[in-house]
Amino acid sequence: MTSTRPSIAILVTPESSASVLYGLYDVLTTVGPMWPDMTAAQPGAELLDVRIVAATAEPLRCFGNIIVEPHAALADVARADAVVVCDMYTPIGTPPTGMYGAETAWLRRMRHSGTLVTSVCTGSVLLAEAGLLDGRTCAGHWAYADLFAEAYPRVVFRPGAILDVEHEADGIITAGGVTSWQDLALHLIGRLCGPEHAARTARVYLFGGHEDGQLPFAAMSRRIRTDDRIIADCLAWVGERIDTPNPVTAMVERSGLTARTFARRFAAATGRRPIEHVHGLRVERSRELLELGRLPVDDVGYAVGYEDPTFFRRLFKRTTGMTPAAYRRKFAASTERAGGAA
Repeated sequence: MTSTRPSIAILVTPESSASVLYGLYDVLTTVGPMWPDMTAAQPGAELLDVRIVAATAEPLRCFGNIIVEPHAALADVARADAVVVCDMYTPIGTPPTGMYGAETAWLRRMRHSGTLVTSVCTGSVLLAEAGLLDGRTCAGHWAYADLFAEAYPRVVFRPGAILDVEHEADGIITAGGVTSWQDLALHLIGRLCGPEHAARTARVYLFGGHEDGQLPFAAMSRRIRTDDRIIADCLAWVGERIDTPNPVTAMVERSGLTARTFARRFAAATGRRPIEHVHGLRVERSRELLELGRLPVDDVGYAVGYEDPTFFRRLFKRTTGMTPAAYRRKFAASTERAGGAA
């Protein structure tokens, strides 16, 4: 990458999604030409030198069987102003240990040479594999919070973050789930080309911010990490009866275990205390009811088992980052439109 323009290398793997890869490429390559073309019918010059790179320069198929023809192999790229690691689907319970030796070694070399290393969504898993996030906070898709806690304990994962720039001075930026590539792209454009170009790009592509973060979109993890049949039975039981009064006491009685033994085995199976699991189930159900928009907020809380509306509102906001009323305003309209379209 020898252009005099600021250079960005977009790292793709067979597990990357085409939407992130080609979305980034489309937007970054039109910085400079697009705005004057749309406002004065006079395209400008490209301001960024953008290349797609992969382990080899051979064509590959990314997630969804979409063809990708990299511009260069990693071995041929020794410098760039910034690297963007695309998302990469990896099972939420299995870290990709040892699977990306060439990519992680290259990322370490690039960071050592002074390149800004960034990631989108699950691309932060690759940065964690490379050891670049040790002792740092990072963003990534909210569904991978447990994987980070288990596989990368030296990394402080921020499930609510859209863009983590806390370590930008150290050459590391991480973005949250999938469409946060847009926030990262605007940040890079502002850094490399100036804030006016970032603002113009946002206007051209109708990019809006993710001011509420990821928490409003996050769902409760229901992974069971054991074959404990007693706990599995209680989980299934409470899942169908979330509005049951005193649900933890009811589960303890159903299990036939002492309260202490039940709590220990429950935590081993779910990673949560029993009451945390119940709150999670209730908040998930309350999200669904709010999205449908048919019940008053206080009635939603009562429907999922909370008699105190103030407690419900506080719990909901702590979990989702939004009040129940704000959540309804954000999501109910799209649900209503979808129902109308059907």
